[in-house]
Amino acid sequence: MIEKILPYLTYNSEHPLLFTSLFFWVFLGLVLLGYSFLDKTTRTRNAYLFLVSLFFYYKTGGFYLVILLVSTVADYVIGNRIYKTETDWKKKSWLAASVVVNLSILIYFKYAYFFADFFTDITGIEVDVYNYFSWGFNNLVGTNFVWEKILLPVGISFFTFQTMSYAIDLYRGQVKPVKSMLDFGFYVSFFPQLVAGPIVRAADFVPQLYQKYKLTRADFGIGLFWILNGLLKKLFLADYIAVNFVDRVFSNPGSYSGFENMMALFGYTLQVYADFSGYTDIAIGVALWLGFRLPVNFNSPYKASSVGEFWRRWHISLSSWLKDYLYIPMGGNRSGSMFSNIMIGVIVLFVSLMAASWWIPIGFLGVVLVVILTGKVLPAFKSWVSTNVNMMLTMLIGGLWHGASWNFVIWGGLNGLGLVFYKLWKKISPWGNKTKWYNRAIGIFTTLVFITFTRAWFRGEGWEYTMLMLQQIGTDFQPQLVGEIIVGYKYVFIVMLGGFIIHWLPLGTKDWYRNTFVKAPHFVQALISLLAIIFIYQILTADLQPFIYFAF
Repeated sequence: MIEKILPYLTYNSEHPLLFTSLFFWVFLGLVLLGYSFLDKTTRTRNAYLFLVSLFFYYKTGGFYLVILLVSTVADYVIGNRIYKTETDWKKKSWLAASVVVNLSILIYFKYAYFFADFFTDITGIEVDVYNYFSWGFNNLVGTNFVWEKILLPVGISFFTFQTMSYAIDLYRGQVKPVKSMLDFGFYVSFFPQLVAGPIVRAADFVPQLYQKYKLTRADFGIGLFWILNGLLKKLFLADYIAVNFVDRVFSNPGSYSGFENMMALFGYTLQVYADFSGYTDIAIGVALWLGFRLPVNFNSPYKASSVGEFWRRWHISLSSWLKDYLYIPMGGNRSGSMFSNIMIGVIVLFVSLMAASWWIPIGFLGVVLVVILTGKVLPAFKSWVSTNVNMMLTMLIGGLWHGASWNFVIWGGLNGLGLVFYKLWKKISPWGNKTKWYNRAIGIFTTLVFITFTRAWFRGEGWEYTMLMLQQIGTDFQPQLVGEIIVGYKYVFIVMLGGFIIHWLPLGTKDWYRNTFVKAPHFVQALISLLAIIFIYQILTADLQPFIYFAF
């Protein structure tokens, strides 16, 4: 009996605990069953959910549960010191400690190979990278976790940003400290949003820790709706497009025509939205069933008629985090600051390391010198640079947040340039009046094309693959094959078209069918759920695909 149960209780890297697996829903059912007995007091409820969240993360990330606990304990202690310290410089020192601890953990696990490769390039000395956390834990406890190489902990970019926001919000006086370590651990590790967001602010979530549990009929219905919506987005829309078309083209773009490469780009731009927002929908629905409200993370981003509007609708929790904790502290759209200069130095360092050449910083310093001299001659130019530098820096750092590679730097830089260009263009645009439907349609189309174009770098296997894909689109489009290609991939293209059409439906229409589902009798909701689940698992064509943002 124990031998049969043990595999479900231990970590298996080949079968992580995914929202799309049957085991997760069995796990959730057992969690809700236990929750029904322990939801009477906030203290027992929070402790219970903290423990099941740790189990969820262990089943998803294995050893890296230890890293989550280290980050949790460190920021709980530091947060209390920030709150209790009255001297300003001491408060700042404790805040700096939180930033250093979290960024050190993030950099070690996410960028260790990057720095090791750079050291090898400039010295010729081969550097072996080991996971010293796993090695130490194995020696201490007798476990056998992999230590010969560093694997990226699931969700590390999300929970480190979340713990930092707690310390920063305490420093700013926007939130009071939690009452216990268990409460803080629950805030950090709440399993619906732990591994792929949305990033939850302490000021928004901590007050919910001490509210009584309440699940209304409407909350249950809307939670069920978001869960089904997320599953359909992920398993039907995202995975079907990926497995049957997008992954094939991106893995070998030279074997496909320019038209196929172009359609794969548009397919990926729909896939990444359906995949990531599908995860968020499920997380929001599960959290509602448990009595907690998570922030909206997507707001129909492909309805955006400008790059600026797109970034207000896409991955809202990260965009707003970068805005409030990075962009505004650097000076926002007013001017650069000392913090801006520090961030410039950080970006130059990373780009220089990636290039393994000091010509990059030398060239950058040359550009800075030209900008300064031009500003002396043209004061208006200096003012324009000062008010836009922070926007570019924020987008470049957003690119590096996804990973240390040229592709992510270019992706972030292109989006930064898109934001800067739009600020200039909207002043002279003949289509600026968005109350006219055709002007808005033009804006939506051009924004979608631009965002899709930048995704060539975001998704590309590497610089060479990205360039090859763009070259195929530009020089080997093969228009004579378009009809044959459409027929060959007709089901994929029908799914893509249907996905975009549903995405572009008016908000009123979406609210109508969502509210209709919520108000429907329970047996109708159950029947719709059953039909949706049968449909989803009938169209599965491959093993369950991991969520894209698990890689970040």
